Amino acid sequence: MTEHSQFRLLTERRFAPFFGVQFLGAMNDNVFKQALVILLAYQAAAYTTLSTDVLQNLAQALFILPFFLFSATAGQLADKYEKSRLIGITVAIELAVMLLGAAGFFMRSLELLFAALFLGGVQSALFGPVKYAILPQHLHEHELIGGNALVETGTSVAILGGMILGGWLVSQQDWGIPAVAAVTVLMSATGYALSRLIPLSPAPAPELRINWNPLTETWRNFHFMRGNRTVFLSVLGISWFWFVGSMFLTQFPNLSKNILAGSEGVVTLLLVVFSIGIGLGSLLCEKLSGHKIEIGLVPFGSIGITLFGIDLYFALAGHIGHGPVGLSAFAAEPGHWRILADLALIGVFGGFYIVPLYALIQARSEPAHRSRIIAGNNILNALFMVAAAGIAIGLFQLGVSIPQLFLVTAVLNAVVALYIYTLVPEFLMRFIVWLLIHTVYRLDKTGLEHIPEQGGAVLVCNHVSFVDALIIAAACRRPIRFVMDHRIFRVPVLSFVFRTGRCIPIAPAKEDAQMLERAYDEIARALEAGDLIGIFPEGRITDTGELSPFRSGIRRIIERTPVPVIPLALRGLWGSFFSRKDGAAMTKPWRARPLAKIALAAAPAVLPSGVSPEDLQARVLALRGDWK
Repeated sequence: MTEHSQFRLLTERRFAPFFGVQFLGAMNDNVFKQALVILLAYQAAAYTTLSTDVLQNLAQALFILPFFLFSATAGQLADKYEKSRLIGITVAIELAVMLLGAAGFFMRSLELLFAALFLGGVQSALFGPVKYAILPQHLHEHELIGGNALVETGTSVAILGGMILGGWLVSQQDWGIPAVAAVTVLMSATGYALSRLIPLSPAPAPELRINWNPLTETWRNFHFMRGNRTVFLSVLGISWFWFVGSMFLTQFPNLSKNILAGSEGVVTLLLVVFSIGIGLGSLLCEKLSGHKIEIGLVPFGSIGITLFGIDLYFALAGHIGHGPVGLSAFAAEPGHWRILADLALIGVFGGFYIVPLYALIQARSEPAHRSRIIAGNNILNALFMVAAAGIAIGLFQLGVSIPQLFLVTAVLNAVVALYIYTLVPEFLMRFIVWLLIHTVYRLDKTGLEHIPEQGGAVLVCNHVSFVDALIIAAACRRPIRFVMDHRIFRVPVLSFVFRTGRCIPIAPAKEDAQMLERAYDEIARALEAGDLIGIFPEGRITDTGELSPFRSGIRRIIERTPVPVIPLALRGLWGSFFSRKDGAAMTKPWRARPLAKIALAAAPAVLPSGVSPEDLQARVLALRGDWK
């Protein structure tokens, strides 16, 4: 399919009204929460005798707890009922919650404010499964990265705008609190109006009987998640991200007040920088992933979160104490720029981490269970975020400082990430492939729309280097099972990638006839299951840069399982570090040219009845041209 910018979705009814509703909802939540947080950080004595550290984390726990309690029911409702109607109902609930919050502000009642905060969490818990399950119903799979990136960016911008607006309004004397009440009610009303424009989203499981017991239904949701190991571990990865994010975001008000000696404006600056980082990282995902679900970005994101989280600790440790300062004075101090840069980069790498995981869950979940799987994700997110609040409160009671809390979180992030990637090697495999394309080579792609979006097919390509399969895999939206010489399959380091990618080793009949037959059987099973198979019909990596005759194995494959064959051609790899020009490959390090330009081209599919080794070789040679 033709690739379009993700921003085009903002002009289409299948996405734009929904985007507006979730944007206004996120902004509204944060206008209210930030107004409350600022009051608790700077005017807590007027409301309670509890310490501000405890109040901040208690408020976070109250907002998150409903996700744990009500997400199971929300997931069932989203699978059973039409989603645009459900969105309208949840926005109406939001309006009622904001009216309650307004009463709490006017009466200076901490009880009413915390009640509104809790009920706002209930409303968000009901909206969560609908928010992410509706996207696969209106977007194509290749649009999921862009759609999720826009949602995450919009959420970050909304959080940013809501926090700025809420913090500024509540700090205004006399009229600030009434303005907070008016703004939140107005945004809820606008969101409800937009919800009426969302296209119908038919229920995937209208026959579902609602189980109102949250405990048994939560267990059932976990069962659905565990049915797909990659989805389940992706959910764990998302939940861990929210644990880390909660640890950072919740401490910003007291970081500003007690560590940086900043005013309310400094809190807003920290949030602005962090939110812009997440939005930028999310938007970059589509470009870096090539319009496909590229889970190789997930390890990249986790590495960045840890590195810049550790650096933030050292940046804060080097902070020079001073008296209270306003926003402009804080920003004018060069010593603070490192702190701001660390927060921005943690956000950027957080965007790289979270967007592919959400898209992966949406793409690989069973449609009839998708909302409940997302609900299960929200339950685990809630559990992790409540745990983060509890752990933070416990560590503060033990005398841990906010910078030390950030350091502990960054180190834990590295440990948890390594554990998850050992359980799902596919993440690390895709990371290696992604690094190859974005650090060693610059890849130009043409004609890849000829590769079918679904169904079995065979890709045939010239064989120039040891990384040919990795380059093709990185360029193609769909997973490819490559058939390759068993000796290449066992190359150190690369063998991890090949095994994880479910490549099929093959050997000549005179070497290992049994391996050859096993390979043909596995190819047939894969094609019948609708997989893409990639082969290099020359049977070996070229020693001269020219194509060797295509062998007859391709004819045997197609005779057994008739599927289309798509010719591919790699260009520019001859003479590279991984090729055999002038001797053995990978023995001449001076050939490694960073970001060397290469190309992959595809031609229209050849029908099974027209497949012959000679014709395919001629097509591949014509595609390659003179650029080897």
